[in-house]
Amino acid sequence: MGAMDLASHPDSAAYGRLDARSPLVRRLLARNPSPFTFTGTGTFVVGQPGGTVAVIDPGPADPAHIRALIAALAGETVSHIVITHTHMDHSPAAPALKAATGALIVGCAPLVLADDGPRADAGFDATYAPDHVLADGERIEGPGWTLTAVATPGHTSNHLCFALEQEKALFTGDHVMGWSTTVVAPPDGDMAAYMASLEKLMARDDVIYHPTHGEPVTDPQRFVKHLLAHRRQRETQILRAIDEGLSTIPQMVAAMYAMVDKRLHPAAGRSVLAHLIDLERRGRVARAGDAWTRTGGG
Repeated sequence: MGAMDLASHPDSAAYGRLDARSPLVRRLLARNPSPFTFTGTGTFVVGQPGGTVAVIDPGPADPAHIRALIAALAGETVSHIVITHTHMDHSPAAPALKAATGALIVGCAPLVLADDGPRADAGFDATYAPDHVLADGERIEGPGWTLTAVATPGHTSNHLCFALEQEKALFTGDHVMGWSTTVVAPPDGDMAAYMASLEKLMARDDVIYHPTHGEPVTDPQRFVKHLLAHRRQRETQILRAIDEGLSTIPQMVAAMYAMVDKRLHPAAGRSVLAHLIDLERRGRVARAGDAWTRTGGG
């Protein structure tokens, strides 16, 4: 769905409003729709309304969104501000929310690349300064809720999901999105790590995913299985394209994504590169300059 279609989406009426998703989960949508954020960044509030809560991915440094979030939390105690990863649409609102609430900033490790290449998605938040970095399996708690960090590198090397044990729900950040496949953009994005993280989710028993972008995923196992199959299909397409004489990434993108909005082609190119790097590590392709060739590895 392109940005021009977003005005007719039901979410377009929800900006600035804290909507209940379950007894322990509410969401406030930031007004930052784009070809990469769908209708905007979903900021989640976890905990009983009126009680002590955690805020997951407070969102971009957008004053209107921050004001709406702080107003929506009036009368509640925010104990933790929880960050899945440090792209600019997820974490920059954390300092303002901490200043207003006194909450601890916890979650992923800081990550700023000296040269993170042509951007196919949001850049990294250089201001992110957590009070505590959560390790895989580490928990934070409040009255009636427990969030457990689930390390899911791939989209970014520092990406975490968070499991809400009381509802068997998983906040998936950008690792699993509810509207599109995830951008995996080298040099930090890693396709092998992303696939391994999807396999990790397959072994879990979550019953619902709450992505930062898009609607809830109510059949997680089937959805993740589809994502894995999609990526394997892309890999096969790339190998076939090389066999057909398409040796450069622009040539592959033009053929493989001919029906996709051209604004998304840079992201598609980074995804193709991520696949090629993975294939290269596995000895299935080789590169010389901008050209890629098969190596006879199957």
